[in-house]
Amino acid sequence: MLTVAALAEAPTAIAAARSRGAKVARLASLLRGAGAGDLGMAARWCTGQAAADSLGIGPVQVRAALATPPAATPTLTLADTATRLAALAETRGSGSKSRKASALAALFALATAAEQIYLGRLLLGELRQGALEALVLDAIAAAYDIPQASVRRAQMLGGDIALVASIARSQGRAGLDALELKVFRPLLPMLAQPAADLDDALSQLPRPILDYKLDGARVQIHKEGVTVRVFSRQGNEVTRAVPEIVAAVAPLPARELVLDGETLALAADGRPLPFQTSMRRFGRQGDDPGLRARLPLKVFCFDCLAIDGQTLVDAPTRERHLALTQTLPPALMIPRLLDAEPAAAAGFLAAALAAGHEGLMAKHPQAPYAAGGRGSHWLKVKQAHRLDLVVLAAEWGSGRRSGWLSNLHLGCRDGTGGFLMLGKTFKGLTDQLLAWQTEQFLSLEIGRDGHLVRVRPALVVEIAFNELQQSRQYPAGLALRFARVKRYRQDKTAAEADDIDSVRALFARQLAYRGQGGASSGAGA
Repeated sequence: MLTVAALAEAPTAIAAARSRGAKVARLASLLRGAGAGDLGMAARWCTGQAAADSLGIGPVQVRAALATPPAATPTLTLADTATRLAALAETRGSGSKSRKASALAALFALATAAEQIYLGRLLLGELRQGALEALVLDAIAAAYDIPQASVRRAQMLGGDIALVASIARSQGRAGLDALELKVFRPLLPMLAQPAADLDDALSQLPRPILDYKLDGARVQIHKEGVTVRVFSRQGNEVTRAVPEIVAAVAPLPARELVLDGETLALAADGRPLPFQTSMRRFGRQGDDPGLRARLPLKVFCFDCLAIDGQTLVDAPTRERHLALTQTLPPALMIPRLLDAEPAAAAGFLAAALAAGHEGLMAKHPQAPYAAGGRGSHWLKVKQAHRLDLVVLAAEWGSGRRSGWLSNLHLGCRDGTGGFLMLGKTFKGLTDQLLAWQTEQFLSLEIGRDGHLVRVRPALVVEIAFNELQQSRQYPAGLALRFARVKRYRQDKTAAEADDIDSVRALFARQLAYRGQGGASSGAGA
């Protein structure tokens, strides 16, 4: 039976491992040592998935529990801990807050000092190996001698790493490969990586399929009969907030459908409204008729993942496109150009920008739908360099910004669960944004150093910048030049921020295009 002590040792061991392969091997050994009943929870906890908000507790209660005198010897099992946390999550009604606090303190009293630190960091979302789902998936593959592709496909379809780990142990590759897409069970979305510009995208993907790149909210639409449910990119159901999408998809003749797309609010002239404006529609649990009248949403679908019992995620892009055109009316489809040659692609990009959109998506015609990670089969082309980065710390402002946390310390994912700082910026922040982020940062605070407030890496911010430059100041060896805040990506988690490999690839392409006399502008995130 797996102990919490074994899990508590994992973050240090993983951090000490020098290579990705060594980290995977350590995790694989841990998973192999778990019993059948513990394995799923162990896999989930290794990714940091035990957020305190799902338990109805906050940082104050967790920090109070950390003051409980620790146990002298490790006796706490994962199964017992999971049972106690499940009971805590079910505690409701009058006096539930104090009962939760007592239950949490009782749990921490059974934990050693090291176990307390681990549980506290887990519940506060501060584990450095958190968000390393890809690393844990590779560890599952290594632990049970299954190809990584099979494990990753199963995670895309199942959406639950605990389920994937359990099937891998009990049924092996055959069990994972037997998993199929199920209507109303959302898939992880396929992601893209930035291209330096259109020429760069076309050099990587000759004659691609091109889509308009919209500045909207990613949605996954599931239909069975006349029932339609809509999910966000995080897999959260948002059906009640988007009745326009339901009304548009419900009458379609297909009995079963799973569609991928974007939704956004349009102005009266058909031009897109800002992303933050569209996202106001998702800030409520249900439909707001007044807000819907002011900000009607339009949906644009760009992928068909399943139709009438046939799963299409393994089919090439061109085949999925055909299914889309045979199923949806043009009004529900994203503007698209097939077999794009350079001249036609340039005109298509100009048309997208003239319509007020961000740019283009370039897609490999033969690529399957590979969810959950950024790959070279989908490339983003924008007007300016942009990256989605994580706020690591902020500095108290001075002068007009006194009393607000202003200068942001920005980092990308380092590929091992940590973050690499790429620079700072206070540009692009309005008074409203300064007030909002100050409140957010203080709720995420994990420490202070003079005027610097270190925060739990949770908030993702879209940063525009002129170029990347070499730097001795930062461990990544790269720094942002003329960085400015474009918006906070409240639809993204830190796990979806750009990683160092994408940043280095962008820098390499930037150098290559300079060497060829090309422009260094144009990338997206």
